[in-house]
Amino acid sequence: MMRARESRVVRVLAVSGAIAALVLIWVTVPCYGEQAPRVRQVRNVASTNLKPPSDAIVLFDGKSTDAWVMQRGNAPCAWEIQSDGALRIKPGSGNIITKETFTDFQLHVEFKVPDMPGAQGQGRGNSGVYMQGSYEVQVLDSYGLDSKDSDCGGIYRVSVPMVNACLKPGEWQSYDVLFFAPRFDDKKELIQPGRLSVLQNGVWIQSNVEVSKATTAAMPRPDLSKPGPIMLQDHGNPVEYRNIWIRPLEPTSR
Repeated sequence: MMRARESRVVRVLAVSGAIAALVLIWVTVPCYGEQAPRVRQVRNVASTNLKPPSDAIVLFDGKSTDAWVMQRGNAPCAWEIQSDGALRIKPGSGNIITKETFTDFQLHVEFKVPDMPGAQGQGRGNSGVYMQGSYEVQVLDSYGLDSKDSDCGGIYRVSVPMVNACLKPGEWQSYDVLFFAPRFDDKKELIQPGRLSVLQNGVWIQSNVEVSKATTAAMPRPDLSKPGPIMLQDHGNPVEYRNIWIRPLEPTSR
């Protein structure tokens, strides 16, 4: 008798809980129609990211470097567009930065490191993609290596990639980066570090990594609270880039 009574009580509580949950959903979730939030639609979405989404800003499409200047002196971009539409670093010319600056964003970059069998370590196809000119995701020939934070896909001196997703040198690769900039108070004191997540060749390699200060070889930025450019590094190797686009994101408190 006691067990039957306990069973009835449990059933009553379960039913009551389900009803309460349905009521809560009915109260808090808007019906479809005029009261439903609008979801912005984008086009040209593909897992290969061969084409930028309709709301992206195209930074390099294989035809023009108008979106870029040299980091030093803001001179016109000296890197060279190849016959296949790739943008090749002109070794020794210097880093390039975007004319436009950004805060939070999604960035897509494709790159190809040269085959340099006679080189070693940091001398094999070295370059880097810098968020806001300050926070680097390393570019390097790291195929088959036990990756370190200074290898391809590493956030330099900050975070080792979770896996090595590199392809062989001479093959096109991609980074898809989700970046949230650091937050500062009115006195320019850091109150929340920046965060980086990275997919390399479609594989998740960096997960919400904190960046609280500029990484090695960052461009001079006295005020990190302001938006910054995308920077591509000239490290003396003829690395190539193509299909670069960015989607600025609405500021969020995270």
